[in-house]
Amino acid sequence: MNQSGLVTATGAGSTTVRAALTGRPSVFLDFPVTVGAAAPAPSPTPPAPDFAQRVLDLTNAARATGATCGTAAYPAVPALTLNAQLTQAAQGHASDMAAQNYFSHTGKDGRTFAQRITAAGYAWRAAAENIAAGQSTPEQVVAGWLKSEGHCKNMMSPAYKELGVGYAQGGSYGHYWVQDFGSR
Repeated sequence: MNQSGLVTATGAGSTTVRAALTGRPSVFLDFPVTVGAAAPAPSPTPPAPDFAQRVLDLTNAARATGATCGTAAYPAVPALTLNAQLTQAAQGHASDMAAQNYFSHTGKDGRTFAQRITAAGYAWRAAAENIAAGQSTPEQVVAGWLKSEGHCKNMMSPAYKELGVGYAQGGSYGHYWVQDFGSR
């Protein structure tokens, strides 16, 4: 328990947390707490054949010609290369969203994309993430990202040199996509 009263579990089990008034320790409340074992990590859904390569190719095609993101025009920028560590982080997040039926940059475990990328062993200098859900093909998802100002800016940024792509089926959206961008 920290000074502000936040209790953090270190493992499964049961205990009682007692909260007492500072000025009157004899006045207290007991709170029984039970923590179950952590759910096993979802097993990654294997990406459809060549989906990662196709998303990379479509992203690089946009980068090669330039794009307008919202009202800002972006010139052509160098191609991205596929990175295994970024792909591991992206695939893990896509699989997690599909298995646990949610859609967010923040995982159900509270981790951010930066934390997931770092945990995959990618020592990044700059990083970003695009997520999407519902699109069934690489063409649909890349077209959707290019129509979204923030996603498009990530795709067109010269700050990023490498890309990881994740795809999983499941959940209420049916299809979950993740692009993790990085440079070292």
